[in-house]
Amino acid sequence: MRKVLIIDTSLLCVWLQVPGMETVGSDDDKWDFQRVDEKIQLEIEQSTVLVLPLAVVVEISNHIAQAKNNYDVAQKLAEIMTKATDETSPWAAFSEQIILWEADKLKNLAAQFPGWATQKTSMGDGSMVILGQHYQEKGFCVEFLTADKGLKAQEPSPLPQPTIRSNQKRK
Repeated sequence: MRKVLIIDTSLLCVWLQVPGMETVGSDDDKWDFQRVDEKIQLEIEQSTVLVLPLAVVVEISNHIAQAKNNYDVAQKLAEIMTKATDETSPWAAFSEQIILWEADKLKNLAAQFPGWATQKTSMGDGSMVILGQHYQEKGFCVEFLTADKGLKAQEPSPLPQPTIRSNQKRK
């Protein structure tokens, strides 16, 4: 089964080395550049498809814009966006996410947001959960690359693997 790794804002900030965002996570689960890079490189070696959610692009661009000496990191994000737009491996195509931004899906996001907000879930995280469900429905194994335990808990459960049965008795 093919796998997608949906990258959250905080770990993308660490991976791109956004100034002031060199580490994230709790004391017992710290993520730094080396840890994030090792995880992403391992996934690339295993032919995992990397997904850059549009909500993450919006969120990280704000962090980059607020950072000092931000040109190089802004350039790195622009390169990833271009690769995702062109569906250059290992990046999934941005066009895959268009379903999230159609009228009925936006209305669904809007309807769910008040409940998410009471649970401290942002629209960005909520859209990431829906994106994960979309990829799961397409038959992918989905993993969220995040330091946010609440978001990680909303990762789609792995689909059950079909059981292969033999109808023939062995002689």
